[in-house]
Amino acid sequence: MRIYGVVGWKNAGKTGLMERLVTEITSRGITVSTVKHAHHTFDVDHPGKDSHRHRVAGASEVLLASRNRIALMQELRGADEPPLEALLTRLSPVDLVLVEGYKRDAHPKVEAHRAETGNPLIAPGDPTIRAVASDTHLELDRPVFDLNDTRSVADFILTEVGL
Repeated sequence: MRIYGVVGWKNAGKTGLMERLVTEITSRGITVSTVKHAHHTFDVDHPGKDSHRHRVAGASEVLLASRNRIALMQELRGADEPPLEALLTRLSPVDLVLVEGYKRDAHPKVEAHRAETGNPLIAPGDPTIRAVASDTHLELDRPVFDLNDTRSVADFILTEVGL
């Protein structure tokens, strides 16, 4: 599987760019999966649901399955967070995995950047960031795309990964 990331500071437009990239790339007949890193505690389960009751009772894993989707929830229960490489091995084969976050990992990335956040660019100090998608003009030593020009960003990523 080919892997490409989208990174940036909070409110930089990462999730919107990811969503548009998935739509654009899959519309070209390319299969895509995503991995999203969360820096906070999250829960996809809800109190009162059977699966939540299983987890609270102490299950290490709860697999919830229907004809429409499968969700596997694992409780780390104090264990270390698995590295990205380990998580990728759990995905079914696809043409491209887009990764949101994991900015310190070694895979190639595009940085989402919005001037209004006031955050500095990550790209100048990170050679794994191969391009920037921004809402403002930037002079950099790598390609800069309009944050809303999803087609051009997708073209760049697909060229980078050889698809």
